[in-house]
Amino acid sequence: MDSQKTRGQGLALRFDPASRTLIASIAPEADAEPIDEPWLREQLAEQGYGALHYLPEAATALLGKYNSGETAELKLAEALDATLRVAITANGLEARVDIGAAQGGNAVTRAAVVAALAAEGVTSGLLDTAIAAVVAAGSASGEVVARGTPAEDGANGRLEALIPQARDRQPHEDLNGHIDYHDLGDIQVVHPGEALMRRHPPTPGVDGRTLLGQTIPAKPGKVVKFASKLPGTDFAVGDDDLLLAAITGQPVVVKNGMAVEPIYKIKQVGSASGNINFDGNVVISGDVDAGMTVCASGDIEIGGVVDLATLEAGGNIVVKGGVIGSLVHAGSGAHHVRCGGSFNATYAQQAVIEAGDSIFIDDMALQCELSALNHITVGHKQRGHIIGGSAKAMLSITAKVIGSPNQGHTRLEIGANPQMRAQQQALLHKRDERNTQLGELGKLLTFAGKNPGKLAPEVVNKARATAMALALEIGELNEACTAMEQKIELSQHARVVAEQALHEGSDIHLGRYHYRTTHEHGPCTVGLNEEGVFGPL
Repeated sequence: MDSQKTRGQGLALRFDPASRTLIASIAPEADAEPIDEPWLREQLAEQGYGALHYLPEAATALLGKYNSGETAELKLAEALDATLRVAITANGLEARVDIGAAQGGNAVTRAAVVAALAAEGVTSGLLDTAIAAVVAAGSASGEVVARGTPAEDGANGRLEALIPQARDRQPHEDLNGHIDYHDLGDIQVVHPGEALMRRHPPTPGVDGRTLLGQTIPAKPGKVVKFASKLPGTDFAVGDDDLLLAAITGQPVVVKNGMAVEPIYKIKQVGSASGNINFDGNVVISGDVDAGMTVCASGDIEIGGVVDLATLEAGGNIVVKGGVIGSLVHAGSGAHHVRCGGSFNATYAQQAVIEAGDSIFIDDMALQCELSALNHITVGHKQRGHIIGGSAKAMLSITAKVIGSPNQGHTRLEIGANPQMRAQQQALLHKRDERNTQLGELGKLLTFAGKNPGKLAPEVVNKARATAMALALEIGELNEACTAMEQKIELSQHARVVAEQALHEGSDIHLGRYHYRTTHEHGPCTVGLNEEGVFGPL
């Protein structure tokens, strides 16, 4: 007899609508072939019962009884409806659903999802597209189907510069810590009564609403205040939000405001003019002759050449021509250039130049002593050579060509200097002192609150004012400490970059690391690699 014809004889399947189960009846014939689970599952699929929830233990029992010739009636599978669960997030802004797929039973409908949301108190914020998607899919895990309205916090108050061209003395760095001072532009002048800056108030924000109808309060923006001292300025009559120029001078953006610095203009500095020492900015259209000194608390801008002269500025120094010095007398400090900001010139020869920010020389630095807190860059549109002398910078030294085969050795130093560590420790010490003072005032104010009348009102008021001032100062010190730490961290990635050539005889130092070039390199970068090895990368 054909085994395929006798296999499964005596096995009948029927679906009971009342119990929503599949009943298997077996009365195997004596010559029936044995059956196994794959064959049984195939039969369920062929007869249209494949979507039902299969009961493995019942199937095992059925196979045993059938293959042993026993007669029986067993529940083999059942119809299960889809499961649906709704959960609302802790902040009340989202409703998520979990759907277990139906197994031969009823699938989830949109009406069922909406009803489940309503049962949790969610009747608004429904996402129709999301609901349609989970219903069509028939299953879901944590899908968002309703969303409340989050609060929109208020915008902080802000200071709007009404003179966009005003020079900003606060360093502007990109993500790599590089600063571009090649194009500083002309110095702008304002006159008494001109509007400088407008203070805009904060906005209150817009309250949100949870899916359960609860209000989410918005955080109002913070008030911004003008700095207490803004030299050369005054407020408009009856309008403390409008800052005006009080003198003729250069508008400079400073922290929390704008100041006006007076400007001293002269054609040339020589024996006829005498030395210049000015509290503000100095603009010299021509040259600075040998032996002269120019000192300014702000910027110095020179249209010509500086020859064996001394320049000192609290801000930036720009020399449209070049600087010629004499390293023979460098130890005595007879001729030097020193600024608190950045130095910019076309060329420099045998010059001692120190910058509190960065040094930019377009053409050549020949036998110079260059020292900058951040960057030294030689070469923009012209040759870009550093030949002989020394260059020290914390973050980078970049030139097209470093060293020369015929000019002895060139010494370069990069990386954090001890001054920065000392400055960081001083900031931390000062912050700790202010925290201690604030703590003592806090104890005094707590005592006053618990013992009304024990302290004179003027004492309490003064303590409160001092506490507010200390809290503001501590915040500023924290910001300064963070900025200093970031700068020290950045210095560990300091680099010397030769864009065209690094000649033999160049000495490069980073802390205890030293690399001396023994042969000529092409374009290269020198610094620490990931393994802590110092040399060309």
